[in-house]
Amino acid sequence: MQYVKLGRSGLKVSRLCLGAMSYGNPQAKPWILSEEQGRPILRRALELGINFFDTADMYSGGDSERVLGRALRDFARREEVVVATKAYYPTGAGPNQRGLSRKHLLHAIDASLTRLGMDYVDLYQVHRWDDDTPLEETLETLHDIVRSGKARYVGASSMYAWQFQKALMTAERHGWTRFVSMQNHYNLAYREEEREMLPLCRDAGIAALPWSPLARGFLARPRNKAATVRAESDAFAQALYYSEDDFRVVDAVAELAAERGMAQAQVALAWLLHRPGVTAPIVGATKMEHLEQAMEALALPLTQEECARLEAPYRPHRVLGHD
Repeated sequence: MQYVKLGRSGLKVSRLCLGAMSYGNPQAKPWILSEEQGRPILRRALELGINFFDTADMYSGGDSERVLGRALRDFARREEVVVATKAYYPTGAGPNQRGLSRKHLLHAIDASLTRLGMDYVDLYQVHRWDDDTPLEETLETLHDIVRSGKARYVGASSMYAWQFQKALMTAERHGWTRFVSMQNHYNLAYREEEREMLPLCRDAGIAALPWSPLARGFLARPRNKAATVRAESDAFAQALYYSEDDFRVVDAVAELAAERGMAQAQVALAWLLHRPGVTAPIVGATKMEHLEQAMEALALPLTQEECARLEAPYRPHRVLGHD
């Protein structure tokens, strides 16, 4: 396993981050694994050297945090792993059970720590931008959470580059804890982040942690292959991908994968790992082979010509994934 610094911080993370959205409560989504099904994959990830795990308070209504926390307590020492979670989306019906207000964030971090069974998280992330809360209120609260010892670092996810730059400058102006990472929507089928966000992250020393590196499985199978349970039930994926332009990208991935004797998922992930500024893609795994393939992608070299072939079919998209 390769380990890299999380942005300009001193924290070392594995080159792959295992996302825990797929572990929790199958009643929440038909493709989510039960705790019994997910624990072997989490254990294998640790054996393979993955030390970086990402979840959120809204995944499976909090069950993702519970399952991840129990597995890490059973299979690893707390000081060996880097645990990230997120807050923003509704966790209840009340008007203050969502967003990035001081009230909600202070409640959300305590609730996440209780579910995880931990005293602190290593990376606490704002899941989306909140137009309803003053930015200064959010940033000062995140600073207080770090000062209290409940989080070691703070990160962000999916916003416009101007918003992220504003947050970075506001934190610097007040002497508050600075974001060290950006978890953004980036893969071969969606590359709009290359225009502004990724250059900003490289310039500011921010770790880029792409979510949906395989486009929620869209890049991992040929266009004529039968849909998986997730593909059939994932309305969010349908809203993001599945245009004819997107399928042309899939065709390019399938063609190169066949030539190299590799799985499509490995080719698509290898391309992302070759992109400048990408620190650790957040991979999901609902089968052990998904995890093994992701590990193999770390060592898969791609030539400039191969990367160009994969990139050639791409056509510009409207902004997707910020809502």
